[in-house]
Amino acid sequence: MKTNTISALFLLLAMGCNQASESNAEENLPAETRLNVSYGSDPLQKMDVYLPEGRGASTKTIILLHGGGWSGGSKADLSYFIPILKSRFANHAIVNMNYRLGTASSPGFPKQIQDIEKAITQLKSGDFSISDQFAFIGISAGAHLAMLYAYRYDENQEIKAVASVVGPGDFSDPVYTQSPFFQYGLINLVGNVNPLSNPEIYLEVSPATHISAQSPPTILFYGGQDQLIPASQGPRLKARLDEYDVYNELHFYPEGGHGNWNPTVTADFQAKLIAFLLDKF
Repeated sequence: MKTNTISALFLLLAMGCNQASESNAEENLPAETRLNVSYGSDPLQKMDVYLPEGRGASTKTIILLHGGGWSGGSKADLSYFIPILKSRFANHAIVNMNYRLGTASSPGFPKQIQDIEKAITQLKSGDFSISDQFAFIGISAGAHLAMLYAYRYDENQEIKAVASVVGPGDFSDPVYTQSPFFQYGLINLVGNVNPLSNPEIYLEVSPATHISAQSPPTILFYGGQDQLIPASQGPRLKARLDEYDVYNELHFYPEGGHGNWNPTVTADFQAKLIAFLLDKF
């Protein structure tokens, strides 16, 4: 009996040493930048990963999703934002990702949602030494994808916060359906589908449709001079989030366009975004 007890003690001590060794290894991990990491076989399935020093099981990750009408744009469009985030979130990992672009014959939905899922799956693989807690910052079409993934496809509730910058969120909005740009703009997302005879597809790809009590905290930014995203989108999303008692903030800039804001508005936007992430993520 004494031999077994001693053996058990040695085993516990060994386990403790291993855990301490693993913890120390995490604490000693240097900061690292990995550019154009492939998360799939397509040339566009690549992401830039910025890993902080001392990362480990509690390290959270901010994922950037670029805009471009689901048919254009790239992670390079948001590279300017990396130094800002690194300076304010020194203990977070930051990911700036590309996704496959949509066309009328090869629509963005659902492959762009699948790309987000693939990228997150790879980030959780263990090779990056980070946690399974993520936040999205999306711009325009990227904001739409961020909300849609977080509200509809995040089955494990790993998305803890969403920032939507001029993101379309509710395609049942009459301002959209009456716009001559509506079908043309969405053809790269859902294909050449008539919105009047096929309303169900537009409801399916509307983030607002999928908001629930489990949706993550969300911050919304819109501009009054935006020619692409109706000013009504923000209040419609906010009303839906309020209905389910989901924490949200709506910030509206009357003179703001589709993200092309003056320095004063840009500074206010950045301050509010950073404060939201610090508080909710």
